Formats: sequence, C-alpha cells, structure tokens
Amino acid sequence: METRIKLFGHPIHPMLVVFPLALFSTAVLFDVLYFITDEDGLAIFSFWAIAAGVVGGLAAAIFGLIDWLALPRETRAKRIGAMHGVGNVVIVGLFAVSWLLRLGDADYAPDILPFVLGLIGVGLALFTAWLGAEMVYRLRVAVDDDANLDAPSSLSSGVGEVMTSDRRT
Repeated sequence: METRIKLFGHPIHPMLVVFPLALFSTAVLFDVLYFITDEDGLAIFSFWAIAAGVVGGLAAAIFGLIDWLALPRETRAKRIGAMHGVGNVVIVGLFAVSWLLRLGDADYAPDILPFVLGLIGVGLALFTAWLGAEMVYRLRVAVDDDANLDAPSSLSSGVGEVMTSDRRT
C-alpha cells in the first residue's frame, strides 16, 4: 500500500521522524553528560534540542496521521499504526513536559524528573520505532506497489512533485 503524500517520490512521514528521534535521544545523552560534568552548555543544548524535537515530532505526526487514515479498517496495520501513533504522541508529550519543567532554571538545567521523563520517552521511542518498522517491513505500509530490486528511480516520475492520493499537485 503506497503512502498518500510523497515528496521526491518518497513518503514524507519517515523523512521527518528521524529529526525528533535524533534530537530527543541526543538531549537525553547531553543530560547525562550535564549530570557528569555540570557544564551549563550541555543543559542549554538539551533544552533547545527538546524544543526542536517537539516541533519536529508534531510535524511528523501530521503526515503519519494522514497515512494512518488511509489504512483499511479492521486490519492489523490499522491497529499497529494506532499504537505507533499514540505512543509517539505520548513521547512528544513526555518531552514537552520535560522542556516545560526546565523553564524556571536560568541555565535550563534538568533535575531528576525532566531527566526521567526523557529516559522514559527514549525507551518508549524504541518500541514505537519497532512498530513503525513492523508496518513497513512486515505489512508493506507506505511501500510503492511497483517496488522491486530493479525498480526505476523514485525521481523518474517527476522531480520535486508532491503527490497526494492519485493526483499530482
């Protein structure tokens, strides 16, 4: 089942999810380094990485929701997609709360609660990433119908086109 919205021939949702995943996991790593070194710059970076990750996570969610709505009802893909999406919204929420809890500190330093929320978020992200991979690699969600080892380039249908459903815009 092909995705509904593409850019340069590829689904937009998986293009976007890498940013919040990288930003959130890096923020947790920088929090650990902050606790070890007490360097304010690490806490400041973590604070802004979380802010960018929340924005990126919300953007990815929009395109994920559009793709999820196109899945047929009463399918395993629809159920797994729902768990994947809800889990990712929870992750973004955990990091948003972690970010808000840091606002009162002049150098955005986390105490234990914002850090634990981030750890839980990263742990949950491992599970929701597995669910996303299950949808693509096992259930073939968002895979082009004509995909094969010798398929032509995704750019052969038109460079830079954004495709929605069966019509090009």
